[in-house]
Amino acid sequence: MDLFSSEKIKNILPFDGITNYHGIVLNKEQSDFYYQKLLETIAWKNDEALIFGKKIITKRKVAWYGSSEFSYTYSGITKKALLFTEELTALKNLVEKESGETYNSCLLNLYHSGEEGMAYHSDGEKMLKKNGAIASLSLGAERKFSFKHKETKQRIDILLERGSLLVMKDVTQQNWLHRLPPTKKVFTPRINLTFRTIDLN
Repeated sequence: MDLFSSEKIKNILPFDGITNYHGIVLNKEQSDFYYQKLLETIAWKNDEALIFGKKIITKRKVAWYGSSEFSYTYSGITKKALLFTEELTALKNLVEKESGETYNSCLLNLYHSGEEGMAYHSDGEKMLKKNGAIASLSLGAERKFSFKHKETKQRIDILLERGSLLVMKDVTQQNWLHRLPPTKKVFTPRINLTFRTIDLN
């Protein structure tokens, strides 16, 4: 099977946005290799966020890398990017080839089990390129991923397979929320890489 065949790319949103599911872009051997490498080499830290003025520290761990050491603010917390590692550069190149987009940063999430997730939100930080693509690469455990339209409340669910790529673009962030719902059925970790473009102008 041709992993880069356009026939398997599908926009999963019915309207008001484009979110293309590219399916599996890393085979099992590649996926397992990068999963283990990232577990061992990424500078993981518990995430911090300001919620109603109170600092919250999450169970899940995060890391932020980029093509330069620029700063990035989300959820009221400013982070400074570490420089892309060799493995992240290789994955960025693969994702850019598959998606036809370019990226200059990557926010990584480490969910230790299904009990850790992410609430509904949209990635609308001012530093992000307006209507720019956000490419989500999944390693490790398979997890359900949900979208909810901001007006109609229509919900779309998709199972993100190990080694798969999901690309949110166009006006998706303006019109849809997304989340990673917690589950008691998953006991192993998942690493999620979200490649994005910081507007440096």
